[in-house]
Amino acid sequence: MITPIILSGGSGKRLWPLSRELYPKQFHNIIKGETLFQRTIKRVPLASYEPIIICNENHRFIVAEQLRQIDRNVNSIILEPMGKNTAPAIALGCLRAMEQSEDSIVLVMSSDHLIDNDKKFSNAISIASEEAKKGSLVCLGIKPNKPSTGYGYIEIDRSTKLDKNIALEIKNFYEKPTKERAEDFIKSGDFLWNSGIFIFSAKIFLRELQKLNKKIFNSCKLSYENKSIDSDFLRIDKSSFDKCPNVSVDYAVMEKTDKSKMVMLDSRWSDVGTWDSIYDSMEKDKDGNILYGDIEHSNVNNSLCYSQDKLVALIGISNLIVINTSDAILISEKNKENELKELVNTLETSNRKEAEVHTKAYRPWGYYISLKEDVNYHIKKIVLYPDSRISLQKHTSRSEHWVVLKGKATVFRDNTEFELNENESTFIPENMLHRLTNNTGYDLEIIEIQTGDYFGEDDIERFDDDYLRK
Repeated sequence: MITPIILSGGSGKRLWPLSRELYPKQFHNIIKGETLFQRTIKRVPLASYEPIIICNENHRFIVAEQLRQIDRNVNSIILEPMGKNTAPAIALGCLRAMEQSEDSIVLVMSSDHLIDNDKKFSNAISIASEEAKKGSLVCLGIKPNKPSTGYGYIEIDRSTKLDKNIALEIKNFYEKPTKERAEDFIKSGDFLWNSGIFIFSAKIFLRELQKLNKKIFNSCKLSYENKSIDSDFLRIDKSSFDKCPNVSVDYAVMEKTDKSKMVMLDSRWSDVGTWDSIYDSMEKDKDGNILYGDIEHSNVNNSLCYSQDKLVALIGISNLIVINTSDAILISEKNKENELKELVNTLETSNRKEAEVHTKAYRPWGYYISLKEDVNYHIKKIVLYPDSRISLQKHTSRSEHWVVLKGKATVFRDNTEFELNENESTFIPENMLHRLTNNTGYDLEIIEIQTGDYFGEDDIERFDDDYLRK
């Protein structure tokens, strides 16, 4: 039995404005159908234990909701208080897996990869797991179809014949190369893309990590030993983890160990890291376009257009990326991913909220959509799941007016409880204790109109909370 470890961190800056720090690419329906995170969960081999999810604390409710949508259970959801790259995240997953079994074989997968052949993926995992049982640290390599500068590369021994059915010896790992060097790699035939998918014994990986990077091992071990349980989540100790170096698994272990092997994944694969990689991965129309959403167009060629919430009209354009979300629009030539990342960095430096948050935000009780915000008011649509309620709370800087759109609301206000039906409303002044509850078996939808001089989430003082938030 294999224990999957799903890495679900990162912010996906090169997929802005869809991907943002608090709602990154793996949780979006970028490829029509389910999200990349949900596709990864469903890719877990049938003969395996329930997966271990490693995610950022800020994404915990999105993870829980997307698991609920596809009706999947997990071993645990481990919350990282801050991102420390892949080596620490994998170490935490291995420590958890060894609580299940000291002989755990783990399958490490990123939650934002696109793999178009699950049968070939399962075959590669089967070959790699047999090699892992012998003590090897195995990574999956992808035969490259172009000289990409966005991926790391694995060099195999020239004396080894490239065979998808056996584990191959690794000669060297290389970080993302220049275009010229990537072209040389492709010409030689001795290099494969490093997929970032690994299979190994949790015990042997931790042993190698302790030998090769003791500081990471000690920080992760201490932070895990001092963990706490928070509802459905496993919180590691923040102070111990904060001291952990920020290092990738390739640099910390795979490039230094003498136990590394590679198995080739004979399938189309992408880490869907840029709008260009999405364009390359999806089926196009006769004019070479990918059009998603409400799009009208004339004389448009070789372009990608994604519209989230409104009509977008395109006339006479070629080789462009056009992305419309509810609060931002990107128009860019193709192959400008580095400039896009720099643009997002500039937005962050300028403290633009569009770099970090989306208008839709998930909470354990449901979600809200920000409809309109100005200096002295903020309008939201709130959706409360069946048999859920918000915390008992009050605010010091704002008042709230609730109008029921759909369903029946149970309202606690000023030490009294009453029900509101559709089209009915109530007013909650600042500093008044209140709570909204959905006691029905279907979603409750309300409009919340906030008025005041500050609308931040830190203007919530909680007195009782089902989800143990402070």
